[in-house]
Amino acid sequence: MSHFHAVIWIDHKEARVFHFNPSEADKFVVHSDHADRHIHHKRTIGSGHEPEDQHFLQSAMEAIADAGAVLIVGPANTKHALEKYIEKHNPSLKQKIAAVENVDHPSDGQIVAHARKYFKAEDRQTPQVR
Repeated sequence: MSHFHAVIWIDHKEARVFHFNPSEADKFVVHSDHADRHIHHKRTIGSGHEPEDQHFLQSAMEAIADAGAVLIVGPANTKHALEKYIEKHNPSLKQKIAAVENVDHPSDGQIVAHARKYFKAEDRQTPQVR
């Protein structure tokens, strides 16, 4: 089933994607191939962090590509890495990103409830046009 709205909660390990309407939600999960890798060296040039998993970002982007409006949420920086990846690789999808917000580690139900609340207010101002 295709829904107009999507929300993606993303961290460096997984992306939980929900396509939803006021009464239903379809869930899809994307896992990073590099979820267990962490590099933190004190005496190195640069941040000491491993670069983002490009395959993971591609899969996450594909999971939301058919949405009419997208909310990206999550802790830390992966949500911003996804936004930049989308901007570079799918500019038309970038235009459908309604917001990028900090959200810690909610349950699936909390993610969908937050997105429904967000889009309920947003939809009053913006028509649902793909």
